[in-house]
Amino acid sequence: MISYAPFWKTLDASNETTYTLITRHKISSAIIDKLRKNKPMNTTTLNDLCKILNCNIQDIATYIPCDEDQPL
Repeated sequence: MISYAPFWKTLDASNETTYTLITRHKISSAIIDKLRKNKPMNTTTLNDLCKILNCNIQDIATYIPCDEDQPL
C-alpha cells in the first residue's frame, strides 16, 4: 500500500498548511482527504505537491508491503 505519512511530516516542516494548499494552491479538499486516508491519487497531483513543497516524492509517499494489496 502507499502511505502518505511522509507528506504530513513534510507539510509540518514547510511554511504551508492544509488551508494554504486549498486556498492558495488550489489543491482540493478531496485530495487532502485522500492523503489522510491513504487513498490512490494520480501522479500529476503528486507532482504538484512536490513542486509546492519543494521536495522529492519520497517526502510525500512511501510503499509499505501489505497482505491486502491486490494480487498480481
